[in-house]
Amino acid sequence: MLQQAEKAGYELLLSSDKNMRYQQNFSGRTIAVVVLGNQQWPDVRLHIDRIAAAANAATPGSYTEVEIPHKD
Repeated sequence: MLQQAEKAGYELLLSSDKNMRYQQNFSGRTIAVVVLGNQQWPDVRLHIDRIAAAANAATPGSYTEVEIPHKD
């Protein structure tokens, strides 16, 4: 999937797949990956600024996790 996204010109992949860190080699990649620690919209929407900051700071081949606590 990362290779296809790179070929299509994508620079960033936003995902909630925490296992990607263990399944992919990010060395030499041109795409950056930002992984959300929680995929539930009521929780995610409260942390849009943190997600945007992680996306803006991402560099080619980087992997960043944004922890998003569950709203109680």
